[in-house]
Amino acid sequence: MSAHPSYGSEDRPRNAPDFEGLVELHYRALYRFAVSLTHTENDASDLVQETFLAWASKGGQLRDASKAKGWLFTTLHRRFLERQRRLQRFPHLDLEEAEGELPSVPPDVVNRLDASHVTALLAQVSPDFRAALALFYLEDCSYEEIGAILEVPQGTVKSRIARGLRQLKRLALDAAGEEEFL
Repeated sequence: MSAHPSYGSEDRPRNAPDFEGLVELHYRALYRFAVSLTHTENDASDLVQETFLAWASKGGQLRDASKAKGWLFTTLHRRFLERQRRLQRFPHLDLEEAEGELPSVPPDVVNRLDASHVTALLAQVSPDFRAALALFYLEDCSYEEIGAILEVPQGTVKSRIARGLRQLKRLALDAAGEEEFL
């Protein structure tokens, strides 16, 4: 019984560099490119690592080894753009910044709710508001996507989500017998 060659080498074209050689050859340049995109060392390191992970799983499909560098840079750039889109859809805010948008619901009310109860309450929200809420919170759709699906402007989507949340909060508090917190 012979030792198995390094990971993925059986799929690799004969002239393709091995994984370690590829990392050694392109890591610094990819890292510099990632830093220029993200402006942070941690995010740049993550992007480079994700890029090499993608190479480990899909790089063997590349037939022309001379195109490995381009493939790596393209993959890194695409990962960066995916992250940017995700950040736009789900922006990171400090809790203090978003405090005005958070509903004031007593902790004991939250502790008594479960997913099936909230889903049942969502079914009681007005249909126009329910659709926007479900698409935003359950399906992770952006305002743009919701607007396209519901065929309404983004401002209307935001308004429907806000009004739907108010209705849902009122229903949750009513169900918990906490009307005085409205």
